[in-house]
Amino acid sequence: MRYEKGRKDASKQRIVEVAAGRFRADGIAATGLASIMSDAGLTNGAFYPHFKSKAALIGASVSAALEQQFEQIDSLLAAGGPEAAISAYLSSQHRDDPGHGCASAALLPEIGRESPETRRAYTESVLALVNRLAGELPLEVKDREGAVLAIFATLIGTLQLARAVDRPELSDQILAAGANAARRLGQSEKGEAVNQL
Repeated sequence: MRYEKGRKDASKQRIVEVAAGRFRADGIAATGLASIMSDAGLTNGAFYPHFKSKAALIGASVSAALEQQFEQIDSLLAAGGPEAAISAYLSSQHRDDPGHGCASAALLPEIGRESPETRRAYTESVLALVNRLAGELPLEVKDREGAVLAIFATLIGTLQLARAVDRPELSDQILAAGANAARRLGQSEKGEAVNQL
């Protein structure tokens, strides 16, 4: 039986969405194709018409998760500036829901061990975000790209550390300390907070 193109595209999108959530929640290595396809409501045999390998799915799902995150960041920046973005990223809600959160914070160690294609897709997505946000920083920030990279590194590392510890009060303290550090990185050399990220 042949299906129309729209149905095939919808199935592929569903597989990518399910995989992105499962990879972030459980890890790439711990997530099998059978569980992804089952969660997507499809049979195992339906995988290969959409993707040539698990590596291809990993690249597509990580890119999709990062694009979704870009849209969320843009929305937060439009609504409340850098403060809203930092507060949302380093919130207890984000910490406690890795399946719907930042792909970088959930997957960096595994992405570093993935295929060159997956690492290339990840790199391109990150550079697109850095370039988009660096262009929004005020001109008085001399190294805008460097500032964005430092903020990202601080946010991602903070979230990873806050998720790893087993004491809720320490985890909350880590989130607060990381947020303060990210805010300082987003200040101009004169010590003024940047209005846009």
